[in-house]
Amino acid sequence: MTFILFFVLIICQLGENVEIDPSKTIIWGPGLRPDKITMRARYIFLQLIDSEGRNLTESPGKDVVTAQIQGKTTTDHACHIWTQILDCKDGSFIIRYKLHNTCFNLKLNIKVKHYHLPVLEFKGPVYEDECYCPDPSINNWLENLDCSKNYTQIHHDLSDFSNVDFDEIRQDIIKVYDKPGSISLCHYLIKSNKIFRECYGKYVGFKIFMDSILLSITRKVVLPNIEFFVNLGDWPLVPKGSKTYPIFSWCGSFDTKDIVMPSYDITESSLEAMGRVMLDMLSVQGNTDVPWKEKIEKVFWRGRDSRRERLDLIDISRQYPDLFNVSITNFFFFKDEMDKYGPGQSHVSLFQFFKYKYQLNIDGSVAAYRFPYLLAGDSLVLKQKSKYYEHFYNDLIPGKHYISVKSDLTDLVEKIRWAKEHDTIALKIAKSARQFARDNLLPRDVLCYHTVLFHEWSKRLKSKVKVLNNMEEVLQPKQSCKCYNNDVKFKEEL
Repeated sequence: MTFILFFVLIICQLGENVEIDPSKTIIWGPGLRPDKITMRARYIFLQLIDSEGRNLTESPGKDVVTAQIQGKTTTDHACHIWTQILDCKDGSFIIRYKLHNTCFNLKLNIKVKHYHLPVLEFKGPVYEDECYCPDPSINNWLENLDCSKNYTQIHHDLSDFSNVDFDEIRQDIIKVYDKPGSISLCHYLIKSNKIFRECYGKYVGFKIFMDSILLSITRKVVLPNIEFFVNLGDWPLVPKGSKTYPIFSWCGSFDTKDIVMPSYDITESSLEAMGRVMLDMLSVQGNTDVPWKEKIEKVFWRGRDSRRERLDLIDISRQYPDLFNVSITNFFFFKDEMDKYGPGQSHVSLFQFFKYKYQLNIDGSVAAYRFPYLLAGDSLVLKQKSKYYEHFYNDLIPGKHYISVKSDLTDLVEKIRWAKEHDTIALKIAKSARQFARDNLLPRDVLCYHTVLFHEWSKRLKSKVKVLNNMEEVLQPKQSCKCYNNDVKFKEEL
């Protein structure tokens, strides 16, 4: 739910020649309900409004927004809370905070310049993310997160599976897809909110990503008993025209019928924000330091040689050096062409991409998983047409959220020149892309999508979910926090 708080009217002079009216400040985000919504990093958005009632569109200056978040532990000591403020340079700010303890009497004290906004207080408990305190009602939990009630991709992907009996197809799936040299997949069960799996294939290390999202969700809400298979590779597995087996994948294509989940990349960054990852959907918005009018009017791109069109891009850039700054960073697939397209250039932080006005999203082995971060930045995204897609692609509109270019890139130069000649429209598209990312691709949305998918999947299972002999349990991390008013009960024995 979007929360809008209006504050006592105070008009003050902030920044250079910018009047901000704190009474019209717009605040929203799951961080405003920390007692209801548990995340590794809770976050709040602030949109500053000027004295004429208009959204600020540029940064009002350093230290305009400050925040102090405090609470007490059960032993009356101060909670360990890490707070971070991100200036998105477009008149909006992100406040995010990470709890290392279960907190009581949590207080959010936010200031715009020298003026205190009303303090938000929560008696508690407010749990840290590692607490295993699941809400027994999945519908209640989805409502608290204000999850969408209509996911078009989920509806599309599950339309072929109205009545699934794993007792009939389980062994067939294993027989078809247990190909250790080329396919890696895991068979998962959720039973009484515990996680079990058995993996097949030579390279199954990516199971850690599926483990992580399942562990995170089951700490927060009781999932229904379900059974499913997860593809750990890049390429979707179930061809159209073949027998339709239910396989969950991180990428879909027009040639296949896999059930698509948020990619492991955006899922990991959502779960580990303010932790072991630097790049996430919020940090990218707070590290775009160059205003639109000062950005370099070129396409910036870096990536490995995982597709022929990426080499074609180098050819095009050499013909039009005034429009491109692009390079291959690593050669693997086309090592025999290094002399022509190399040498390989060093890695560049994605934060640095946004010094340039135009970004190119071009396929790698499958869909390029950097696309969400490019949308969240503040540059215009040009996206190659592709048969591959992630879970959110069907909700994007070409010309509104990005500029579409042909799959062979033959109209890329034309589209860049159009953008240079229509700068106001290009800026509008870039802003619309960032808003889409804020509405659909943040950590809350990743949790929602997975949970709704699993909930809808459970309704289609005919066979009883039972733990098989070779399965191992995926254990929750050890923690000592206490759950309050937790009346979770499981009717079925394992």
